[in-house]
Amino acid sequence: MKKMIRAGVVALLATAVAVFAVPAPSMADDDYYNPCFASWVSCQTGVKVSYPAGVCGSVSATYGATTVCVDYVGDYVYVEDNDADTHSAMAFIANDNGDVLDRYCRNPHGAGSWARCNFDWAESGYKRVHGGIRTSYTSMLLAYRWQFANN
Repeated sequence: MKKMIRAGVVALLATAVAVFAVPAPSMADDDYYNPCFASWVSCQTGVKVSYPAGVCGSVSATYGATTVCVDYVGDYVYVEDNDADTHSAMAFIANDNGDVLDRYCRNPHGAGSWARCNFDWAESGYKRVHGGIRTSYTSMLLAYRWQFANN
């Protein structure tokens, strides 16, 4: 009886460690910017991909020579880091409508890499696209690129 109880406790602990020890990829390190804790903000660390999709725009070297692409149909944001400056390349999507108004996508994978974030934004309203770099936990250097509406 004691062996069965001990085996059950060990199995329960192993399961708890497996479930709680490793964060899901979309939740990993997503507190990289102070506003990320607000309920109307979504911050994601992008997964590394080989190439973007959608409409793209770049910002100057002042803003880390970052390229941002938006796939309007899939609500994907792609960020390319084009500068070996030790700063993460960033995309910022400001939204007029929905529960989440600000979305940040970070590319921490280094110069020459692409990252993809998957946002589920409200189809109505305008979205404004910005690109740039994260300079610290409380500061980003971002430039406006364009706006779009899905409606």
